[in-house]
Amino acid sequence: MKTVPVGDITIAYKEVGSGEPLVLIMGYSGTMDLWDPRVVNQLAKQYRVIIFDNRGMGHTTSSDKEYSIRLFADDTAGLMDALKIEKADVMGFSMGTNIAQELTLDYPEKVDKLILYAGDPGGKEALSPAPQDLESIQNTTGTDRERGERLFMEMFPPVWLKENPDPSKYFPNVTSMSPAENVRRQYTAMMTWNGSSSRLPDMEQPLLLITGDQDLLTPPGNSLIIAGKVPQSWIVRMRGGGHGVMYQYPDAFASIVLTFLSYGT
Repeated sequence: MKTVPVGDITIAYKEVGSGEPLVLIMGYSGTMDLWDPRVVNQLAKQYRVIIFDNRGMGHTTSSDKEYSIRLFADDTAGLMDALKIEKADVMGFSMGTNIAQELTLDYPEKVDKLILYAGDPGGKEALSPAPQDLESIQNTTGTDRERGERLFMEMFPPVWLKENPDPSKYFPNVTSMSPAENVRRQYTAMMTWNGSSSRLPDMEQPLLLITGDQDLLTPPGNSLIIAGKVPQSWIVRMRGGGHGVMYQYPDAFASIVLTFLSYGT
């Protein structure tokens, strides 16, 4: 892990592999440890993969600035500048797709191809999770372990979990957590984002949307909403996949990403 000053914070990040840069943006309450190393290592065979902790998460510092999706996008752009990356392919996961969209729309010159995994357009146009699922992910009470276990149970279809009862075989070893107060601030930023829907037709980058057909936290219909507005877009809907489809089918997931990134090259 390395750190670099970006604006009013210090961002913690890791780099794996070599080649053209591929920036991965983590989702709500997560740290860079949550990226599946099996996926990252496969991507790193062809790309310089950059993973990092968002503002206030894991080992990245915070400040008194009000959290917002646009601020997180500014942080990501600042990290790219600090690492002297003029342009990169970008993949966001869950809330990270909101940040990735904002980054692409605000800094179009910085993004080559865009991948939204478990993405939604935000705002009033987005399809929301069921109330009980929303309540579960915003609950920051209890220990770090209890918070993590609640989120874990939301990420996989019950049938798949029953067939795969040992998380150590497929879930990353998360070594850092995030302060509950910063998680609450991040949740507020996510829920108050006005969304991208009205601006999506301006997006000129090739776009891939990956969704699990049993995703409870980001209903898969959100990918259809986004794809219907972006001129160059593709959807891959993975059968039997939940919000954590990356962990369920890492080889297929990485293959899909690499196939898309090779498009037009």
